[in-house]
Amino acid sequence: MVSSNLDSIFNPKSIALVGASDEEGSVGYILMKNLTEMGYNGIVYPVNIHKPEILGKKAYPGIPQLPQTVDLAIIATPAATVPDIVEQCGIAGIRGLIIISAGFKEVGKFGKLLEEKIIEIKKKYGMRIIGPNCLGIIHPDIGLNATFISKKQKTGSIAFISQSGALGSAILDLAAHENINFSNFVSVGSMIDVNFGDLIDYFGTDPKTRSILMYIEGITDARKFMSAARHFSRTKPIIVVKSGRSIESAKAAASHTGAITGEDMVYDAAFKRAGIVRVKDIADLFNCAEAIGKQPLPKGPNLAIITNAGGPGVMASDSIVSLGGKLAQLSSETIEKLNSVLPSHWSKGNPIDLLGDANALRYVAAAEACFSDENVDCVLIIYTPQGSSDPSEIAVEILDLYKNKKFSKPYFTSFMGYEDVEKANRILTDNGVPTYSTPEQAVSTYMYMYQYKRNLELLYETPVELPVESTPPKQPLASIIRNAAKENRKILTETESKRFLEYYNIPIVKTRVAKTVDEAITYALQTGYPVALKILSPQISHKTDVGGVRLDINSEPELRSAYEEIMKSVKEHNPDAQIQGITVQKMVRKKGIEIILGAKTDSLFGPVVMFGRGGIDVEIYKDVAIGLLPLNQTLARRMLEETKVYRLLKGYRNLPPANINLLEEIVVRFSQMLVDFPQLKEFEINPLLINENDAFALDARGVIDKELLRAKPHEHLVISPYPEKYRSLWKLRDGRTVILRPIKPEDEPLWIEMFRNFSQESIHFRLFQTVIGPVAHEYSARYCNIDYDRELAIVAEIEDEGKRKMLGVVRLNIDPAENAGELSFIVADPWQGQGLGSKMVDYMIEICRDKQLEKISAVMLSDNYRAIKLFQEMGFTIESLDDGTQRAVLDLKEEIS
Repeated sequence: MVSSNLDSIFNPKSIALVGASDEEGSVGYILMKNLTEMGYNGIVYPVNIHKPEILGKKAYPGIPQLPQTVDLAIIATPAATVPDIVEQCGIAGIRGLIIISAGFKEVGKFGKLLEEKIIEIKKKYGMRIIGPNCLGIIHPDIGLNATFISKKQKTGSIAFISQSGALGSAILDLAAHENINFSNFVSVGSMIDVNFGDLIDYFGTDPKTRSILMYIEGITDARKFMSAARHFSRTKPIIVVKSGRSIESAKAAASHTGAITGEDMVYDAAFKRAGIVRVKDIADLFNCAEAIGKQPLPKGPNLAIITNAGGPGVMASDSIVSLGGKLAQLSSETIEKLNSVLPSHWSKGNPIDLLGDANALRYVAAAEACFSDENVDCVLIIYTPQGSSDPSEIAVEILDLYKNKKFSKPYFTSFMGYEDVEKANRILTDNGVPTYSTPEQAVSTYMYMYQYKRNLELLYETPVELPVESTPPKQPLASIIRNAAKENRKILTETESKRFLEYYNIPIVKTRVAKTVDEAITYALQTGYPVALKILSPQISHKTDVGGVRLDINSEPELRSAYEEIMKSVKEHNPDAQIQGITVQKMVRKKGIEIILGAKTDSLFGPVVMFGRGGIDVEIYKDVAIGLLPLNQTLARRMLEETKVYRLLKGYRNLPPANINLLEEIVVRFSQMLVDFPQLKEFEINPLLINENDAFALDARGVIDKELLRAKPHEHLVISPYPEKYRSLWKLRDGRTVILRPIKPEDEPLWIEMFRNFSQESIHFRLFQTVIGPVAHEYSARYCNIDYDRELAIVAEIEDEGKRKMLGVVRLNIDPAENAGELSFIVADPWQGQGLGSKMVDYMIEICRDKQLEKISAVMLSDNYRAIKLFQEMGFTIESLDDGTQRAVLDLKEEIS
């Protein structure tokens, strides 16, 4: 069932149109015509203060005069009148509003004040609002057209959400021409209330919506957006066009990371992390939606190309390689098959050139060989009109082959031309085969599909559990931040920055601070030559730029000379800089690769981590990848793999492979440091030297945000981190101690082992079905890799005979729209009878109170007597449902109030 939270807007049984008009061409006139002439069967009440009748319907002077409380009010009146109308709607009990009117924050200060007043009224009455300054909505399934677009839409399976009304109108027109239909269309406007996250939640649970398309200019609530997208992208493709790729990053960045990681890169990282497919333009949006909805996802990047013309085959080959895919290497068996059915002078490889006189038989033979080849993940069939071959016959024969053989690989077609191939293209389109006017369009769509598949795989890949200390002492580091703030500086010194790394077990080169040249000589003798000298000043972030670094100093005379040169150069470049001294550190003679590991705080998505090629040329190469916090081993590896320097790290020519496992640990520790300290606005390790054995942070720089000294834990993150606070100890009845803690992705092996200890009866009571055979990764990952904002699972873990074992799980699924949760629990059969089930449920109820949920429930089979008794003892009310199950309900609202 779709959440009822927005049903008053998308499934209204009655509507009031405030600003209805009978003046042809006006917005109120077009809205009224669309509401009454497009097939909507609900009641429509026109509201107009001046006229008793609009288009044959009785009109009412205002909301208070309506004969009933309607589900939805559509407001199309001047902006200044809107707050009073919204207040009237609230008093009348109307819960859904669409504000078409413009003239709010987009026009200046007065409009912004109007918006703020509307938001205040909305909160007072608990209403939901789409807009203002929007086009409206269309729900074809119920004939609802609440827009001023006078075009009837057919029912489809795609929800389309647009931040631009004008663009939305154009896209609806284009989609109608391309025979693409929607389950819903929404123009979100200024999003003072209902936003992208709300709509993903709503359409994610709509059984008639199979995919979600979005045109985005900017996101308002990033945390809600990420939570909703991560939750539903695994079951429904979410495809996005995001405008504004060329927006520059912040001008005044105190680190390389801040300068390189622009807004668009952060959006890219966020979309990947959420499993969203980002496409470049509107044509790709629909191509991708159509293909993902009708074709199986490819298992890999290897494309086979079948063509009757060499040129288009080369074009497709260039396109697949440039987009990061691969030309499939045909197996020897496939080559033999093709040799036996094709002319002797066929291309003998991929692309498979069938020659200009190719008929349907040749196409079918080549397609069957490719579909059967394990090296081929997808097939592109290109046809150009030439010779006497019939394109329609080719289309029909390929369709029959695919259906009869029941192949499970995606395939695309590009029947090039217009009139000659029109019938063939219609045959293909009507049977759900994506077909394109050019091979490049087909290849681009295939790679988007592969990207979507790869995103989901990596998103739910089980990470290795790393030996990362998650709770180092934080007070000493908090003290460093407070002291810097008291001194009215935002840049941490190198020694202060390295102190952070040291606490998080990120290897550093020991650094000493010398106030005088004699102190520097003493430290150099203690450290041992050769040494490096660097200026230490809060006002100098890039030391090399001011001549503040000297390397490979091998003696006292060299050191004295270097010291004087640094001081002289720094004073010339920055005479006002406060010089705190010179740092002395041992030169690292070990060979290795220099990388950069940095972080910056994005204004929307919060802290992001950057990894890439390091050293002084980092801004020239810009070989970097970024990721959103928090990171685990899988996500860290994914960041590494996105860079070119990763090829060096794996070993290249005479360069041995670097210790990538250690590097992953460092990235995860770095991520945890940023999770723990929201005050770190920017942080950078550059360079971090890594070789086959060791890693060393040679230089570090931190930048703090003094405004966040009293920030609450984790409010700076858009993805909820592991909730460590819900870890607890408890004793079984036999006296053994168990750990109660939240589940995490790394727990998948333990979860699978526990599942093997479930009897079929236990599985039946928990899942309402029988499960036979091994558990697939896609299934188990779903239970271990969760979004802690909307789902929580507490596991009971024990060490038994030297092994960690999972004994049971209690799970909470949160409905963010209703502020309610649903409980379920299971205890592995060998551990039943120890009081564990009662303890886990009791513990989860306490967590529900901590999260301030208003209601929790659980659904059970009617013969699950032990569970029913347990919930009764916990104070739940038990009720019977129509399907024969029992529901236990506990109202926590009174406790909260």
